[in-house]
Amino acid sequence: MTDLDRFDRQLLNLVQQDAALTAEQLAEHVSLSASAIQRRLKRLREQGVIQRQIAVLDAAAVGQPTTFIANLQVESERPELMARLRAWLDAEAAVQQAFYVTGEADFVLVVTSWDAVSYEALMARLLADNPHVRRYTTQVAMGVLKRGLVLPVPQ
Repeated sequence: MTDLDRFDRQLLNLVQQDAALTAEQLAEHVSLSASAIQRRLKRLREQGVIQRQIAVLDAAAVGQPTTFIANLQVESERPELMARLRAWLDAEAAVQQAFYVTGEADFVLVVTSWDAVSYEALMARLLADNPHVRRYTTQVAMGVLKRGLVLPVPQ
């Protein structure tokens, strides 16, 4: 765990809301110079605290892909099979989030796809490439109430 001081924590909260803020704009909110902010952000990236910066798109502007929640059950949790499944999920762009969970399902996935037909094709590939996946169940999101990846960083 990286030691984060109050300035780091303030910066992390701000850049999670808008990663396009300039060092000068961040300096208006944090009591540091723009150059000090640039050095801190560079260090936080190098340490892996800031893993990447992305653009959040408006789903309607790109054709409103449908969101599916998939619960996967695997037959075997052998390390090599689990590693292959994890790599497959990580490489698949349609899989927005993947969680290894407790309970009836082994994995919960958040998947975007243009329609049910393309989603079923994706899941057919998942099963063909990962035969130890026993079954999956699907829920279709009727609407998105909240979408985000902001982690609260205590001050």
